[in-house]
Amino acid sequence: MRHVRRANRAVILQLLRHGDCLSRADIARQSGLSEGAVSRIIGGLIRDRLVREDGEENSTGGRPGRRLQLDQARIAFGAEIDNWETRFAVVNMRGRIVESWRRRTPAAAHDALVQVAAEFLQCRERLGTARVQGLGVCLRGIVDSRTGTLIQGNRTDWANIPVRANLESRISEPTFVENNVRAATLAEYSYGAREVYGARCFTFVMVSDGVGVGILFDGKPYYGPRMAAGEFGQMVITHSEAGRRHDREGCLERLASNASICERYSATPGARRFPAGADTSARVRRIAQWALNGDAAAVATLEQTAIYLGAGISNIVWGLDADVVVVDGAITGAWRLMAPLIRDQLPDLPELSNLPLILRSSALSGDAALIGAATLPFTTVFAADESGPYAAVAST
Repeated sequence: MRHVRRANRAVILQLLRHGDCLSRADIARQSGLSEGAVSRIIGGLIRDRLVREDGEENSTGGRPGRRLQLDQARIAFGAEIDNWETRFAVVNMRGRIVESWRRRTPAAAHDALVQVAAEFLQCRERLGTARVQGLGVCLRGIVDSRTGTLIQGNRTDWANIPVRANLESRISEPTFVENNVRAATLAEYSYGAREVYGARCFTFVMVSDGVGVGILFDGKPYYGPRMAAGEFGQMVITHSEAGRRHDREGCLERLASNASICERYSATPGARRFPAGADTSARVRRIAQWALNGDAAAVATLEQTAIYLGAGISNIVWGLDADVVVVDGAITGAWRLMAPLIRDQLPDLPELSNLPLILRSSALSGDAALIGAATLPFTTVFAADESGPYAAVAST
């Protein structure tokens, strides 16, 4: 019975996460639960300060129903640790950023975690302990979400870092740790475009310094036995004689990442010069804008990139039978130019046409990983059971 009650509670919370304001009757109709069951569960959620009533619903007769929504006073704190900068955000239960800021990432992992802890403690003191749900952190590299350990980061000396244990010892709050692409995937599925919610196989392609892919089966992340699933950037697209087993010349990351886009553009006749100090993301955003303005070198660069990226995504779709693909990264600034070229690479067999493939750019405008990190503490609130990689965090 406890499992059933928790599952029903999760159904209602998920409906409220995607619906602006719903009445008890709306929830009963959409969930299939009885109105009595809905009222009992809603009563508990209001007592737990997860849901609040907000005014009255228009009615054509009888007593009007009270509109319900997630309690926006409940917030969580998140940090997205990148190579050069760390972004921080306070996010509510609907995945909306209440405030955000950034700091330069220290070179040493220990110092980076000290900085995250300090920012969290200052935020908690300012906002109050009753409002802050917890801390979520995402990082690049291979992350064991069960133990909260960074197994291997993008920097060679960032390896076997006990992120969760380190931060919990400093802030005395539950801390959730995730890979940046998986965090972004969870955020895009949960808080992005409504058309993607409910996908059987949801894939999120992040194009940045590398190319990473997050995978959700029926809304649940697929981690793989080594917590390393989704490294499709290592997929070989063009043949190479190199004997390396990773980062081969013809792999997707070497053909479609930000660095490769910048190199391709610079080698194209008529290319402009980049401003000094611009990182690869900033450069790709400029290339995307130049392409939209008709710059021939920029257009040629993104067209070739779209073909490579489309080939990689096609392999992912064929291999996973994905029904939704969301692409994020600086290149989406020229999405209207790239999307048709990517789609031309995707499966179009008549046998598959009964379930159209959704291909779109991120609805979270580059904030998916940050929102994903900040909303990790809410993951156990919305979960239908107590299993999964964050169960150990929730029990502390």
